[in-house]
Amino acid sequence: MVEQRAPASAAKPIRVANCSGFYGDRLSAMREMLDGGSLDYVTGDYLAELTMLILGRDRLKDPALGYARTFLTQLEDCLVDALERRVRIVSNAGGLNPMGLAARIAEVARRLGLSARIAYVTGDDVVAHFPDALTANAYLGAAGIASALGQGADVVVTGRVTDASLLVGPAVATYGWQASQYDALAGAVVAGHVIECGAQACGGNFSGFADLPRSRPIGFPIAEVAEDGSSVITKHEGTGGAVTVDTVTAQLLYEIQGPTYLNPDVAVDLTSVRLTQDGPDRVRIHGVRGSEPPQRLKVSVNRLGGHRNSVEFVLTGLDVARKAAWVREQLEALLDPRPALVEWTLDRLPGPDAETEEAASCRLRLTVQDPSAEVVGRQVSSAAVELALASYPGLSLTAPPGRGAPFGVYEAGWVDRADVGEEVGFG
Repeated sequence: MVEQRAPASAAKPIRVANCSGFYGDRLSAMREMLDGGSLDYVTGDYLAELTMLILGRDRLKDPALGYARTFLTQLEDCLVDALERRVRIVSNAGGLNPMGLAARIAEVARRLGLSARIAYVTGDDVVAHFPDALTANAYLGAAGIASALGQGADVVVTGRVTDASLLVGPAVATYGWQASQYDALAGAVVAGHVIECGAQACGGNFSGFADLPRSRPIGFPIAEVAEDGSSVITKHEGTGGAVTVDTVTAQLLYEIQGPTYLNPDVAVDLTSVRLTQDGPDRVRIHGVRGSEPPQRLKVSVNRLGGHRNSVEFVLTGLDVARKAAWVREQLEALLDPRPALVEWTLDRLPGPDAETEEAASCRLRLTVQDPSAEVVGRQVSSAAVELALASYPGLSLTAPPGRGAPFGVYEAGWVDRADVGEEVGFG
């Protein structure tokens, strides 16, 4: 995958920085990227399969929610500077409610005395095709983002788009690529895939971490994308971590399942990717080939699986196995009705002649699941507490038992492109 240095495109590349790899990533990252040096775009990826479930539960509580609220917090701090520096922001933080998030951003802009054009992209919600789902969102491509930017948007928020689309959209808007320019699109998809997971491209979650500069927080990545789709991955000077062929390769192979990477805009031939160290903290991506994209779109589907509760007992000293068997026998006799799933897990047994109480202890975990919240709720928690003075010697819990909580089940689905209507609106 490593070759000699390749020539860059003649046009001046756009500089696209990432400030988030997931909902809960470093809150200061947007500020760090804006203050670190010259940029054209800042992107942020906030959505994962689990995140869509979290946002779905938020929306059940309040229909006005369903978006990544930390993104709004970041914009309250950074929007003034982004507009002054002419840095445009693109994010999928809209989650299940891009229109609602756009409206909130518009409120922030007015409160700050700013004139900002806020766009949102919808059309990914295909729950009508999955009637028993809590959420069902098709992975859209870059077209809506590019259209919004072409109409002068300063901030674009979307629902479920592919992570790489957050970069591909700005590239299409800048260079005017046609849908059939597969190689350029494929190059942009690879660059977007490399920077989408935040600090990972700069050494986060990297097996060679011991050799990284670690005196400062690991930096977030920047992609310098050229008109031909080639790119250079780099980071702001003075940030921690490193950008090397190895760190970029590690991220490039992240979540990859085969030699062809299917995206809504293009199918990427990953065997064509070439990486070249282009100087300190600079890795060039070039030679990427693409072909016609698939005719069906992947869908992220989340269903409510029921309710779950857990209790964790601490067992200390001798006869641990017998203690575990007794409390299990006692507690299960109290479960009426019995949950659909009752699962016990005993971790490693303590060694002989332990020197501390902690070393002489282990944990026994009970997990229960059932369609009914009541079946896994109070009856389980009360039964565990009531055994405190009536079971094995030294019975204790790691935490007070809870009431149980709903859990979700994720699965992938598919829809035809014709069944998805992508639209761009302005808040």
